[in-house]
Amino acid sequence: MPPSTLDGLTSALAGRYTIVRELGRGGMATVYLADDLKHHRRVAIKVLRAEVGMLLGADRFTREIRTAAALNHPHILPLHDSGDAGGFLYCVMPYVAGESLRQRIGREGRLPVDEAVRLIREAAAALHHAHGHGVIHRDVKPENILLLEGEAMVADFGIAIAVGGSENERLTGTGLIVGTPEYMSPEQAAGERTLDARSDVYSLGCVLYELLAGEPPHAGSSPRQVIARRFSEPAPRVRQVRPDVPAAIEQALLRALAPAPADRFPSAAAFAEALAGIGVAAPRVALPSVAVLPFANLSADPDNEFFADGITEDVIAQLAKIRSLRVISRGSVMALKHRERSLREIGATLDVETVLEGSVRRAGDRVRIVAQLVDAATERHLWAETYDRRLTDIFAIQTDVALQIAGALEAELSPDERNRIRREPTSNVRAYQLYLQGRYWYSRYTDESTRKGLEYYREAITADPAFALAHAAIGTAYAELAAGTGDGPWRADEAYREGVRAARAALALDPDLGEAHGVLGLLKMVYDFDWAGAESEFKLALKLSPGAADIYDHYGWFCAALERHDEAVALVRQAQQLDPLTHRADLAAALLRGGRYDEALQAALVCVDVDPAYGRGRSTLGWAYIKNGMPEQGMAELERAVQLVPGNTMYLGQLGEAYALTGRSDDARAVLARLQQMSRDRYVAPYHMAYVHTGLGEHEAAIEYLERAYQERAGSVYAVKGSFLFTPLRGHPRFQALLEKLNLG
Repeated sequence: MPPSTLDGLTSALAGRYTIVRELGRGGMATVYLADDLKHHRRVAIKVLRAEVGMLLGADRFTREIRTAAALNHPHILPLHDSGDAGGFLYCVMPYVAGESLRQRIGREGRLPVDEAVRLIREAAAALHHAHGHGVIHRDVKPENILLLEGEAMVADFGIAIAVGGSENERLTGTGLIVGTPEYMSPEQAAGERTLDARSDVYSLGCVLYELLAGEPPHAGSSPRQVIARRFSEPAPRVRQVRPDVPAAIEQALLRALAPAPADRFPSAAAFAEALAGIGVAAPRVALPSVAVLPFANLSADPDNEFFADGITEDVIAQLAKIRSLRVISRGSVMALKHRERSLREIGATLDVETVLEGSVRRAGDRVRIVAQLVDAATERHLWAETYDRRLTDIFAIQTDVALQIAGALEAELSPDERNRIRREPTSNVRAYQLYLQGRYWYSRYTDESTRKGLEYYREAITADPAFALAHAAIGTAYAELAAGTGDGPWRADEAYREGVRAARAALALDPDLGEAHGVLGLLKMVYDFDWAGAESEFKLALKLSPGAADIYDHYGWFCAALERHDEAVALVRQAQQLDPLTHRADLAAALLRGGRYDEALQAALVCVDVDPAYGRGRSTLGWAYIKNGMPEQGMAELERAVQLVPGNTMYLGQLGEAYALTGRSDDARAVLARLQQMSRDRYVAPYHMAYVHTGLGEHEAAIEYLERAYQERAGSVYAVKGSFLFTPLRGHPRFQALLEKLNLG
């Protein structure tokens, strides 16, 4: 900027900022060090070049800069101020006294692998936050990643927004380059107006390559030559210039630098996750972990099995209230009930340090419970206790076991957690026994056992109308029935209404019941389409029951429905950590919906390996094969799912769609006829009929069924927006109208 221009700027900012000196300049702007006279601090002022400012205009600049000012993330350099000072468009940021990555590279050349990965993951977290607010940076490069106390801070979001979008072509036409050639994605270099997160992923991959290799992946003597090489040459392999880089990092880089956006990581968070655990990550303090194995029933009456299982589940539920403890959920431990394994093998399977085993003997109004905590690796006993009490003391026993385990594992308990653990769910022992019987039958998951379980739950409420847990159990049962996969006789809307009533009754009795908040969150999502209300309930549920795997899983469904795919994957992974032998199909499904097809295939293969007869695992594996370009293997898995669960209309409908998509229209119509025949004798979700019509290209019929599904709350209609199975319908006006009804428009 010439002296006369600088004088004009200094004059225009007088009284607010005092320019100290120039810090640097680029193709779009000049940066100055300045004193903020109002707040008595040093700041950096970035001033757009005059010709850029003229093209943008002050109104557009001010409007767009507000978006950047709303970004709030620990690895984003915030915006303090912006404005138009005498024709100079500027924005104000904190002055970072440290250096940029560009200066660091210039000083040291290549960075240590571990540090390079850490810095890029921090930058990726910042970009992912911005992308979630609709902001694409467009100029990710070492100059725009600053180092503050050793941590990465991504700068320049304000300029990125202001010069992006519809003005891109006009700016490029003036000879000004929006972005930096060495780091531009191919689509940005080609002048495409609409860029998404994957463009920034490419640029961040270029930065990581340079941190490791000492130079960008594509270089040249001119911007045009750099861009030409990007289109004509494959991304170089970093290990050819630096062999000590782990192969996993090279693979992640090659994916990030893929020429086609569809072949890259779908998000900056996915790129960061691929880099996680590579090299020496910062040490993470692992929570003490425990698996409560099914208590053995030593009662003379074998029918008391429900009581022993109930004690097991309630001890798990008590421990799940402790945030500083990782407790394996019910599904995984019950799966090991009749398997002969050593404690060491169980600990390895469930990835826990300790296991609690015990026995229950009940006779009349007396109960004898033996419990012992064992180190899984060494089988050394850490704590043991025998309780010989009256049945009315059962809750005191459970409380004592939970607190003793927490003490033995040195898990910290807050006063609130301790109080909630000590709270008795009911004072009526008969109501409690009926509740345990209900849970025992319901968990068998057949139509008859479900009916029987609900009958026991209602009897428990008759015995004690204030028994909040029993009300919550009814809410859970109906919510799961309504959200099921399509092999049950219940209409979803009827089940949801019953579930809402029960969940609200539970919370009226006990507002701190995490299970009930989790159920209400699920119902607000799938029945009311109240997304803000559902998220609030899920967050509160996890605060009250931080070890509840099902709540993490359902929250993952929520994020997937809103196309927050990376959050969905993270939540389902957390559910799986708490319940290692379940939720595997949900993880594969979340990866599929997020477009992470290769990862989805691996997750689905693991799911089927764990349980070869699991229909949902087979169905998910089928779609993973299809999305990875292996249709024959995919069709075989989808057919296998239908064979395993012949009454499941979801698996059948998806098979029909797959038949149609692979050219087997006659087979697809045969599936459609079969579904219509089934609907004469039982309820068939219209959502599942829509699958087949979509595959056949009969879009009007498909949307007719989806609109019926909306009215009936059938199938997974709440998640239709991000479903790859309905991609062909997305541009249809009636589909867009349906999304508006779902509050997803």
